[in-house]
Amino acid sequence: QVQLVESGGGSVQTGGSLRLACTASGLIFSLHAMGWFRQAPGKEREFVAGITWNGGGTAYADSVKGRFTISRDNAKNTVYLQMNTLKPEDTAVYYCASSNSATVVDTRSHDYPYWGQGTQVTVSS
Repeated sequence: QVQLVESGGGSVQTGGSLRLACTASGLIFSLHAMGWFRQAPGKEREFVAGITWNGGGTAYADSVKGRFTISRDNAKNTVYLQMNTLKPEDTAVYYCASSNSATVVDTRSHDYPYWGQGTQVTVSS
């Protein structure tokens, strides 16, 4: 059974930082690209960042480029999202997801069959 468990969410003020982590089990982690998505109240889920199986390729939503960094540690079956210079519009539930592909970072949620339960990030002004 595949499980993805996120951690590291919380409440911060504008300009602050948070580091999210997502630990996977029940799958061969190094065979999957991973992604982070987020969903704010009343909005659709959106792609935030993704990383290929070995970290050699990454992709980011324009709204987070230069502020967020995705990374992974295959020895720990964990993917991270370092979020800096946070803004109120970053407030959302953040989800990690495992892709069908190892070498391509997909930005569409339907390309990710496995999802975590989500972790809340709240940025206050």
